[in-house]
Amino acid sequence: MPIRDTGAEQLIKDTAKHIFFAEGRLHANTQDIADAAGVSRTLLNYYFRTKDVLIEQVFKEAMLALTTRLDAVMASDMPFKSKVESFIELFLTEANDYPYQETFLITEINSNICKYTNEARPHHINKFMEQISAEMEAGNIERMNPMHFVLNLFSLMSYPLIMGPIYKKAFNLSNESYTCLINERKKMICKMIFQ
Repeated sequence: MPIRDTGAEQLIKDTAKHIFFAEGRLHANTQDIADAAGVSRTLLNYYFRTKDVLIEQVFKEAMLALTTRLDAVMASDMPFKSKVESFIELFLTEANDYPYQETFLITEINSNICKYTNEARPHHINKFMEQISAEMEAGNIERMNPMHFVLNLFSLMSYPLIMGPIYKKAFNLSNESYTCLINERKKMICKMIFQ
């Protein structure tokens, strides 16, 4: 049995991530990915057999990386407001590099809901929800169902990213200008949440 060249395998996955997450080409085929990686389609098929296998690996790695980063913030002992600021910074900074990652993840979850039941749940979400409830009890944030707080937080961060291509056209913004706009939102979101 031949020894696997994990360098080539990783290159293919990294290239697929760039195509899907940075360029937003969710319908790229294996030939597109092989060409961008500078490898033959035969080599791509050797490692991944089909596009579905490659997509599943890319999805699982991206979801694991995202939940690991979110878990690290949720499990930390930093004050709640600092924790939320860290969430916003982490989420929007990554979004500048990979503006289509959430679109890819959501599309995959919707297409394969049964296959990905465990990947999408951060391990420390219960601790975070308890902190949200405690902050509401203390009067630091508006009282509501704590799930609404989480929905509001992630909506304020992700909706402008998902709608980015439309907003860029509507307001005639370059990619750089839109990135600046997104960076301005980091402080604005915190102000809205902690009024």
